[in-house]
Amino acid sequence: MFTSVDVTAAPCASMDRERKVAMDASVMTVVIVAALLVCRSAVLEMREPGAGRRAWAFLRDRRALGAGLTAALLLGGFGWGTIGAGAVPWACLAGVLVASVSARRRTPGE
Repeated sequence: MFTSVDVTAAPCASMDRERKVAMDASVMTVVIVAALLVCRSAVLEMREPGAGRRAWAFLRDRRALGAGLTAALLLGGFGWGTIGAGAVPWACLAGVLVASVSARRRTPGE
């Protein structure tokens, strides 16, 4: 006579959809910031040849890569536990920025 209705199904589906949209927006924002960094290094290279290569020289510095990887893993793990998978792209971007800042700067003559 009575039928049971699952009232929790609709809100969960809605929450999953909202979470997916939020994650897509977060990933797109990180992609835009990364593209801006690449464009910045291209403009630097056009103004002064070799400046773009110096801007990305941190990718060959082991200490800088270790610091960036550590920061990305810590932030990614903490972010994943608190707000979910949307934090991982931001953690990766933060890791790249930490590696860039912590790299040893060399003068153009070195």
